[in-house]
This record gives sequence, structure tokens and C-alpha cells, in this order.
Amino acid sequence: QVRLVESGGGLVQAGGSLRLSCAASGRTGSRYAMGWFRQAPGKEREFAAAISWSGSNTYYADSVKDRFTISRDSAKNMVYLQMNSLKPEDTAVYYCAATLNVYSDQSRYDYWGQGTQVTVSS
Repeated sequence: QVRLVESGGGLVQAGGSLRLSCAASGRTGSRYAMGWFRQAPGKEREFAAAISWSGSNTYYADSVKDRFTISRDSAKNMVYLQMNSLKPEDTAVYYCAATLNVYSDQSRYDYWGQGTQVTVSS
């Protein structure tokens, strides 16, 4: 079992930045790839970014490419999502998730955090 806890969400103006953190605990010895997903009000949850277990490979949705950066510190069991140039359409609950292989398909993820709210005002 892997427990994931997100933090770092909040209210920010358009054009601003936030850094989300995801702390993993439990069976973190397995080589989990990590992903960030988001769910806006009235919409389905969607893929935002993912990173391989080694950190050497990263993947982004087109909507966040060149603005968001996913990274990890495996020694600390932490995953981060640096979000720059935020837009009102980035407003959503952001979730981190763990999987044994990198996927953009959320159905392939085994463990999920409770989410953190990001609100971008115009």
C-alpha cells in the first residue's frame, strides 16, 4: 500500500506560479512512476504530467506543456509539479497518483492522493 498526500494548492492570480508537492509513504520501495491529474468543476479528471521512476523521462499534456514541470526527489519520496504562467482554465483539484509504469491513462494508476485545490483568478 502506498499513501499519497498532496499539498501546495491555493489561490493565485493569472500569470502566477504554484508548486504542488506529493509526499509518498508506505511501500515506496517499489519503482513507481508518478503522475499528476486534475479535475475541473463539471469536467472529468484529466492527465497533466507524469514522470518515470528514475526521473529521466517526463510526459505532459499539451495543455500544460512548457508551463508545468514535474520532478521527483526519490530520496525524500517526494514528487513536485511546478506550475508557471497559470491560467484560469488551470483551476482544478490536482491529484498525484502512483503506477508501476508511466501512463497518461488514469485507469492504470494504483494509488491516489486526496487532491489539492488550485484556483487561478483572472
